[in-house]
Amino acid sequence: MNEPCNIAASLPRLARDTPERIAMRCPGGDGRYADAEALTYAALDARSDAIAAGLATRGIGRGTRTVLMVRPTPEFFLSMFALFKVGAVPVLVDPGIDKRALKQCLDEARPEAFIGIPLAQFARVLLGWAKSARVRITTGRWAVLSDATLADVERAGAGAGPQLAATAGDDMAAILFTSGSTGVPKGVVYRHRHFVAQIAMLRDAFCIAAGGVDLPTFPPFALFDPALGLTSIIPDMDPTRPASADPLKLHAAIDRFGVDQLFGSPALMGVLARHGAPLPTLRRVTSAGAPVPPDTVARMLELLPEGAGFWTPYGATECLPVAVIEGRELLALRERTEQGAGTCVGRPVAPNEVRIIGVDDGAVPAWSDALLVAPGQVGEITVAGPTATDGYFGRETQTRLAKIVETLPDGGTRVVHRMGDLGYFDGEGRLWFCGRKGHRVVTADGTLCTEQVEPVFNVHPYVRRTALVGVGATGAQTPVLCVELRPGVAKREQPRIADELRHIGEGFVHTARITTFLFHPGFPVDIRHNAKIGREKLAAWAAKRVP
Repeated sequence: MNEPCNIAASLPRLARDTPERIAMRCPGGDGRYADAEALTYAALDARSDAIAAGLATRGIGRGTRTVLMVRPTPEFFLSMFALFKVGAVPVLVDPGIDKRALKQCLDEARPEAFIGIPLAQFARVLLGWAKSARVRITTGRWAVLSDATLADVERAGAGAGPQLAATAGDDMAAILFTSGSTGVPKGVVYRHRHFVAQIAMLRDAFCIAAGGVDLPTFPPFALFDPALGLTSIIPDMDPTRPASADPLKLHAAIDRFGVDQLFGSPALMGVLARHGAPLPTLRRVTSAGAPVPPDTVARMLELLPEGAGFWTPYGATECLPVAVIEGRELLALRERTEQGAGTCVGRPVAPNEVRIIGVDDGAVPAWSDALLVAPGQVGEITVAGPTATDGYFGRETQTRLAKIVETLPDGGTRVVHRMGDLGYFDGEGRLWFCGRKGHRVVTADGTLCTEQVEPVFNVHPYVRRTALVGVGATGAQTPVLCVELRPGVAKREQPRIADELRHIGEGFVHTARITTFLFHPGFPVDIRHNAKIGREKLAAWAAKRVP
């Protein structure tokens, strides 16, 4: 009998083959990793079975859309695997986003159940979240504003035995909302085949072998670890504020448990790089969510042992992974980036087919090779492959704008995802990222791409980062460079720094057109990675300051 296509299908195998191996450790309320916070593969499998059976008794079953608002504790991972096992559809939204956007996301998802911490349950009632939810479960000790506690659910399903719905590859597996860095988050529909393909592609791209110990600082990524046979050490940090993580706590967890793999956003890598302590046990570090600053890459490679890899995979919630590059190759291309070439994101991960099409803000309903741009020309990056998702839940307009239907030679079809990113391939088959399509600045003299402009100016020693925005109507925009200085730089230095930035820009044809520099006290960034700059907010801010 064929095994169901389900990310949770690996749990019974691992529980049978390595029952005492630790699947994950979570810090307790005191930040310590007590034995009570450790879950073996056998315990994760058995307890998620019990919760799955208990959920079924309350009407949460195959296809039930279920909001999960639980901190990265054992309850989060037990609930996620229970929902997968029962065939329900977890709905995940970043809790730190604007409350109005959060309500809109939950309304769009039309959830039938809501599992959350007590605070989330209070917010649900007070703010009118997820009114469609007919089943409400809390992780608290008492069923306040809920129908039952998660402990009640687990007790109800105790002894029910193995639970694994016969899900198929095309069945909906989850709704994962984007970070919302370019607008209200969109609910990406994941099917079980997407998760299964992601696991296989990540394993092959990074040569991941079972038995490793991972520190995934973005909790949803920890869900891949059991399928890869890894032990997850959940860090003692607020996952919505990676830039504020305590490096001492991260190092303590890495050292205590012999962590050899780490995933984190560029902001978290910056925390470790600035802390400057060696990371002798790590063999593989991956960072995604935005381009990693070259100085951070260089410093991290200095802190890692010889032979360790620092990888920066490129992708998006809608399609991951797309391409990957190792830090040493990235640094070898640093000079080209600082001269305006963009940021190299490496070579496509097999079996993805990555192609560049002409820039078009409208929908493209059907694929044609006539859409392709000439080799080396900047256009929109598209991806066709096993992890390219089909659409957004309840967002037909956005789905039409982001997806192209391609007819294959055998008469079948596949979905081509438009990344919304601009880029090109170089002569060696490497993909270069030039910035978001929606962030390009279209002047009377041509188009400027953020990632081909900002690195030119980021070389200034007093500059922390810059952001290119456009003021005015598209086609006649004034390019403005917003500048965030490094801590401690006095305000009186700003006129001199502006002159120096203007001189740097004059060294390249495409940046010589930028003559307006505005100093900002601290860029807005996304809630998920603390790395994607909120250029829409900066553009509105700049528009009030430019005549």
